[in-house]
Amino acid sequence: MAKLSLETAQTIWDLQHQLLEIIDTSKTLELSLFESFGETERTIPYLDELQNIAEQGTDRFSRFSTLQLRVASTHPPLVVQRSPEKVTEYRGGIINREKGRKRGSIVLGKNRTR
Repeated sequence: MAKLSLETAQTIWDLQHQLLEIIDTSKTLELSLFESFGETERTIPYLDELQNIAEQGTDRFSRFSTLQLRVASTHPPLVVQRSPEKVTEYRGGIINREKGRKRGSIVLGKNRTR
């Protein structure tokens, strides 16, 4: 698994926490404004703006989460020596080699013979 530096990972967590606070605050203010004054010609632009703030915060939170998942699922090639005659190489699938010949492969859970 690829790793972010601790500093970068902490920055992402801090930003996600701030985004959750922004989303919560904008939704709370939107509800409060609506309950206090209703949906009128004067309040509609403010209600819309608060809704947009929450949606932007949600979108940015999702982007950080997606980034973290992509980084976590990125794997460099890994070679594991199982025995002197057999080497298993991992790069998004498993390729078994015995005495220098490729015997078959499993990619994303499907058997394929080459």
